[in-house]
Amino acid sequence: MKRIISTILFVTFAVVVSAQEPWTKGGFETGKYRNLFVEMGYKQADVDAKLKEVFNDVFRGPNKVYFEVGDTLGYVSDIKNHDARTEGMSYGLMIAVQFGEKDIFDRLWRWSKKYMQHQDGPRKGYFAWSCRTDGTRNAEGAASDGELYFITALLFASNRWGNDTGIDYKAEAQHILDCIQPKEYTPEPRPGFGGFGGFGGQQQNGPQKMYLIDPETKLITFTPDGFGQRFTDPSYHIPVFYEVWARWADDGRADLWNECAQKSRAFLHKCINDTTGLNPDQCQYDGSLMQMPRFPGMPDRPQGAPRRNGNNNFRYDSWRVPMNIALDYEWSCADREWQQQYGEKFQNFLYSQGINDFVDQYRVDGTLPEGNEILPAGGFRKLRHSIGLVATSAAASVMCRHDKKKEFVDALWNAKHEPFDDGYFDAYYDGLLRLFAFMHLSGNYRVIFPQ
Repeated sequence: MKRIISTILFVTFAVVVSAQEPWTKGGFETGKYRNLFVEMGYKQADVDAKLKEVFNDVFRGPNKVYFEVGDTLGYVSDIKNHDARTEGMSYGLMIAVQFGEKDIFDRLWRWSKKYMQHQDGPRKGYFAWSCRTDGTRNAEGAASDGELYFITALLFASNRWGNDTGIDYKAEAQHILDCIQPKEYTPEPRPGFGGFGGFGGQQQNGPQKMYLIDPETKLITFTPDGFGQRFTDPSYHIPVFYEVWARWADDGRADLWNECAQKSRAFLHKCINDTTGLNPDQCQYDGSLMQMPRFPGMPDRPQGAPRRNGNNNFRYDSWRVPMNIALDYEWSCADREWQQQYGEKFQNFLYSQGINDFVDQYRVDGTLPEGNEILPAGGFRKLRHSIGLVATSAAASVMCRHDKKKEFVDALWNAKHEPFDDGYFDAYYDGLLRLFAFMHLSGNYRVIFPQ
């Protein structure tokens, strides 16, 4: 009897250990997804209830960021900045199609198309990255991650609901894909600096080419015009999205999109610090850090002092990278060995800072930024233990073997999304990343095949 009990216990232990090992095949191939919460001892009913609660916090609760307009429209708002952004709108679309919320999806798409998408001119097909909540544009230019998510979410909507329920989702995705191909335009002259929402460099004169994907490197641009085409943002790199395009866009460019996926994975190897696992907010296409230009009127540095460029630091955009790499791992598993090593390296660094104490901005070597290097948010310039980074660092656990992963998952489960003592609260970015992480860890962020 003792031998039988011992055997049962051993087999049970072996099954649990096996379940917690990172998988070697992705959702494209298996159609299966891990529920790390259940693997780590949480009850399925509690996981389901928690996921519903977090979804409602974003879309229906007192701190929601989703708002309906009339009978057919809706938008996601960055509350603290009083606007709607292509980032949040396209995230909302992806979440809605994952949860099967067709009404939310259709409302968000109609609002995006009506107010954000350019219907003519050189930016035709692109989306103005920021609008007031009444639809008035704050800027005309695009931020490339918006288009990335719009296309992928529309293709999933086509797969889930078909194209004859009032919106031809596939045709809308194909239209964007056609418009993001390189095209020549002449920018309007403007004084001072150009670029994305007021960021960027000197105005370029004469005809230029506009493109979402850099034709030479096959990497996504920071912004698809002018200065922003000269570099990229590591958090815009989701290689597996290109594989979705290659499978279901039917736009005749499958080979290009598969090449983009390969190039994007290779780029991520280059832009991430080998010691800390941290990545910069923005960087060059070869993965190297941005060079800080010296503009006229800038004071000289003290002799020997480094010229710090905050764009080279790990900060708000950067938080998304571990979650994006986890998504590529979950769906494709095409780069699993490196991804597993990366996940543990990244978590090891944050763990060394304290599982409940790591802050939300670092230089990529792991030292703390100072002064103006710290990117402000909501009127505050302050380092915090932000729930957005708590969330994405927990999502990285799907790639990890080490025992620390459970502490990250537990930390997310137990974290409360509420205002800090000084009043700062981000329902939008922190809330969306928190929801995405719960989708990852509960096995509910999936490839949507044609129904």
